[in-house]
Amino acid sequence: MLGLRPTVAEQVGRFDGPLTARDAARAVEAELGRLLDDALERARDTDPVFARDVAGRVTALVLRGGKRLRTSFAWCGWRAAGGAGDATAVVRAGAALELVQACALIHDDVMDGSPLRRGAPAVHVDLARMHEAADMTGSPETFAASGAVLAGDLALAWADDLMTETALGSPHGPRLHREWQAMRTEMVAGQYRDLHAQATGSSDVDEAVTVATLKSALYTVERPLALGASLAGADAAVMDALRAAGRCAGLAFQLRDDLLGAFGDPSATGKPADDDLRTRKLTCLLAVGCRLAEVSGDQTAADALAPGSPSADDDTVHRRRAALERTGARAVVESKITELARASLRHFDRTGAQPPVRREFAALVEQAAGTPPRRTGEAA
Repeated sequence: MLGLRPTVAEQVGRFDGPLTARDAARAVEAELGRLLDDALERARDTDPVFARDVAGRVTALVLRGGKRLRTSFAWCGWRAAGGAGDATAVVRAGAALELVQACALIHDDVMDGSPLRRGAPAVHVDLARMHEAADMTGSPETFAASGAVLAGDLALAWADDLMTETALGSPHGPRLHREWQAMRTEMVAGQYRDLHAQATGSSDVDEAVTVATLKSALYTVERPLALGASLAGADAAVMDALRAAGRCAGLAFQLRDDLLGAFGDPSATGKPADDDLRTRKLTCLLAVGCRLAEVSGDQTAADALAPGSPSADDDTVHRRRAALERTGARAVVESKITELARASLRHFDRTGAQPPVRREFAALVEQAAGTPPRRTGEAA
C-alpha cells in the first residue's frame, strides 16, 4: 500500500550529524518507491496497456538498482556547501537524477544495441521478446526500438516533473533549475558526439575526451554535486571547487567504465564486456591505444584497432583487446584514473567541507573510479 512507505522525513529527518551518503541513497530508494507507485497509478488511469508495457518497464529498471552514485554526489555537494536541516529537497533531486539516468540507459542501449542492463534484458530486448511471444505483426526489432524510445522519454518526463516540483519548493529553485537544464543539454550533446564519432570512425584522443566529458563526467558527478550545492545556496568559490572536483572524478568514472567495457566481467558489471570492442566505440582507451600503436610503429596493433566492419567477429574483438594490452593503453588509462581521482580530492578539499563529508566524498570517488584515490605524498 502507498501509505505504508516511510516518508522522506522519516528516512532522513533533520540533519544532526550522522547522516551519510548511504543513508541519503536509502532515502532516495524509498522516495523512488513512492513516486513510482503514484506514477504507475496515473499511467493505469491513462491507459492500462501503456502502463503495463511501458511505464511498468521503466519502473522495473529504476527499482532494479544501480550504484546510485549521482544521488550520493548530490548529497555530498549539499553537505559541502553547508546543507543542513530538512534534506527532503536534496533527496528528491537525487530521485530525479535516478530517473534521468534511466532515460539515458534505455536510449543508450537502443543506440548501442546492448542486450543487458543491470543484469537483466535491456528494455528494447524485453519488448522484442514480448512482441514475439504475443505473435504480434511487423518487425519485433522496430517495435522494440520505438517502444524503448518512448520508455526513455517517459523516464525523462517523470524526472523533469519531479525536479520542477523540487525547484518550485526551494528558495534556490532558479539556480537548481539552471543546473538541471544545462545537464540535460550536455547529455544529449554527448550522446550525439558519441554517435558522430562512431559514424566517422574517429580515433582522436581529444574527441574521445570530449565525448566522455559531455556524455558521462558532467552528468555523473559534476552536475549532481552542483545540484546539491545549489540547494544549499553555495557561494562561487565552493561551486568552482565542486565543479573541478566533479570533472576529475567524472572522467575517472568514465575511464573505469571504458576499461570495464573492454576487460570487465559481465557477471559483475551486469552488461556485456565486448560491446565497445565489437563496435569499435570511440573510448579514451581505444584512442590512447591507437596513438600508442602509431607512435611505437606497432602495425599489428594499429590494424587491429583501426575502423573496420560495423560489428566485428569474436576474433577481431580478441585482437583488439590484446592490442590494448600490448600497446600499454590499459596501463596508461589505469594511471590516469588514479591521477584524476587524487586531483578530485584536492579540489574537493577547497570547499572547506568538514572531515566526515570529505571522507564520504573520497569513498564515492573510490567507488566511481574503482581505485583508492590516495592523496599526493600518501604512502602506497
